[in-house]
Amino acid sequence: MRYVCDAPGGMTWFRLETEAEAAYESQAMHHAVEKFFRQEKAKAEQSFAPPSRHFIEQEIGLKAHVQRVMPLFVTLRDDEGKPLVTAMLPPGGKEDRSFRPIIVGFDNGDPFADYGEQIRALADHFGVDLNRARCYPYRR
Repeated sequence: MRYVCDAPGGMTWFRLETEAEAAYESQAMHHAVEKFFRQEKAKAEQSFAPPSRHFIEQEIGLKAHVQRVMPLFVTLRDDEGKPLVTAMLPPGGKEDRSFRPIIVGFDNGDPFADYGEQIRALADHFGVDLNRARCYPYRR
């Protein structure tokens, strides 16, 4: 995981960078972020055009390409490292009105009531609109 930004209440946002981190997040939070992480990573890898036809050079730049075009998967952690909220943001964290960010809590619950300030801190950090109506995919 990579540090993204601090949030109110001694909490911190981190970027999930590996499938293992996404798998842990899915298990701990009882949701399917691992599935979406794998799907988005596969799409990003498929969109990669190798710089050379030589076999040994086929993956030069692949990792940078994936990080550039894949949505950002981030997790809010408390001061003990416990996951609290998971979000999928547009690639590069840049505003893209054609991309619908997703933000969920434990068991796909609505995190906005308990972690609204922390979600606003993430929105402010990236300069993106992360309001509940746009980002919470479930109506319970």
